[in-house]
Amino acid sequence: MAQSEGLAIVLAAGLGMRMKSARPKVMHEVADRPMIAHVLAAAAEAGLAHRIVVTGEGMDEVKAAADAVPGTTDIAIQTERRGTGHAVMAARPALNGHEGPVYVLYGDTPLLSGATVGAMTAALDGADIAVLGFRPADPTGYGRLLTGRNGELLAVREHIDASDNERRIDFCFSGLMAFGRAAHLALLDRLDTKNAQGEYYLTDVVGHAREAGLRVATAEADAVDVTGVNSRAELADAEQLMQERLRARAMAGGATLQDPASVRFSHDTHLAADVTVEPHVVFGPGVTVGEGARIRAFSHLQGAAVAAGATIGPYARLRPGADIGEGARVGNFVEIKQATVGPGAKINHLSYIGDASIGARANIGAGTVTCNYDGFDKYRTEIGEGAFIGSNASLVAPVKVGDGAYVGSGSVVTDDVEDDALAIARGRQAERPGWAAAFRAKKAKDRGKS
Repeated sequence: MAQSEGLAIVLAAGLGMRMKSARPKVMHEVADRPMIAHVLAAAAEAGLAHRIVVTGEGMDEVKAAADAVPGTTDIAIQTERRGTGHAVMAARPALNGHEGPVYVLYGDTPLLSGATVGAMTAALDGADIAVLGFRPADPTGYGRLLTGRNGELLAVREHIDASDNERRIDFCFSGLMAFGRAAHLALLDRLDTKNAQGEYYLTDVVGHAREAGLRVATAEADAVDVTGVNSRAELADAEQLMQERLRARAMAGGATLQDPASVRFSHDTHLAADVTVEPHVVFGPGVTVGEGARIRAFSHLQGAAVAAGATIGPYARLRPGADIGEGARVGNFVEIKQATVGPGAKINHLSYIGDASIGARANIGAGTVTCNYDGFDKYRTEIGEGAFIGSNASLVAPVKVGDGAYVGSGSVVTDDVEDDALAIARGRQAERPGWAAAFRAKKAKDRGKS
């Protein structure tokens, strides 16, 4: 890494006591992604591919989540939790000779964007330290940023210490800041715990920087971008804000959401242009939908690929490994898992297709089941192009149905079916004339005797 490149220190050691959870706070998910991963993705988007994540002891899952985001991650352990300044101190040994800019981010701000991190980069032009501010609807409780006429930051005043005039200021401290050079982190050595909490406050760096003759600038973020999460209620708020952002992104990309508020996205959902999504659809992680496809109401997709022009639902379930071909149709109450459905194939209702391949233009009748599991292992079913599977058929894997073959309704197929053949695997119908009338008469006579 070149010395001029920026490095992110991400504070992620919080236990989240208000979350009432055994998990580290930053591991709680927003749009199916841990909060820490959202922050690291924003840092990477801003060009900060190297990061130091400050965690507590025993938080191995935080490192695993960090490693899942492209970039280089080092871990620093904060053995005691003595404030934000103390957390940054814990990261200093991991700098490994880095001399360039250092950005201090928080792992519980999942809505942070790369553009907001970039705003601090811009503020560092001509300054030694950049402090990120925002304007909340209600500034009560936030530290105020006191600036001079030229925009230079004079001080950060905690709400409790602010005068009435200072409390009228709506420009507040987000907690995020950037140091133009790693050498400026030496200001941490001047911090002390002479405050009501007995902690090392990172905000005190501003005063020490000015005493050292350094220039401190400010950058401004949208309040949503720096939304922090400390409770389950705030986690729900962050989820809602993220969903609004993801819906807006989908529509800006050319997708139609008939009832946006009822559609739930994952962080990585990708909808191509002219996709239509009906109400009450859930997208789990790993879903891509091709141009002009339609996702009908009450469908649930996860780990699935839907090609152009396909129709899914209503009430369809696509599980991981579902790969739906161009123009294919998957109808109501159909579940598909680890299966490819060829172009133009139809599975219109009430079927389970698992561990299978369905050929182009095949028709799968209502109630069809691929019997893929024997209690120990999974097996595949292969259905050829243009094949026709009658209603209520059970295909016991491993089995192959050839191109153009027919399977009679109600069949239980255990052997391969050749191309263009008809397979019927059911008991032959037998009829006994008059049996039903005689049966009813006997029952009536028996009741009369009792």
